[in-house]
Amino acid sequence: MIRAPRDPNVYLKDILQAIASIETYTEGMSFEDFAEDRKTQDAVVRNLEVIGEAAKRIPDDVRTAHPKIAWRPAAAMRDFLIHDYPEVDVQAVWDTIKTDILSFKAAVQELYDKRN
Repeated sequence: MIRAPRDPNVYLKDILQAIASIETYTEGMSFEDFAEDRKTQDAVVRNLEVIGEAAKRIPDDVRTAHPKIAWRPAAAMRDFLIHDYPEVDVQAVWDTIKTDILSFKAAVQELYDKRN
């Protein structure tokens, strides 16, 4: 079954919702808490996969028009998580959600707001 391409705004919203979920799941957690909580790790990893997949599906013209948004690193993280899942470095995931996600969220939110 071939699906029609979705509006880029839908993918942007998917990214923002996944980030919001990650923020909710990890609110008030330290790295040590996160490292010991497999359920939260799994939920965060799943949402990072969603973010990366949505970033991949943003049309090229939109990505090209907004080159400062980290589309490629988001997609690369998704690929790493999908293909190397047993080897996922919990510290790397934590660092991603506590540093990289903040600027990515702000940039995606700004683009989403401009388009709506």
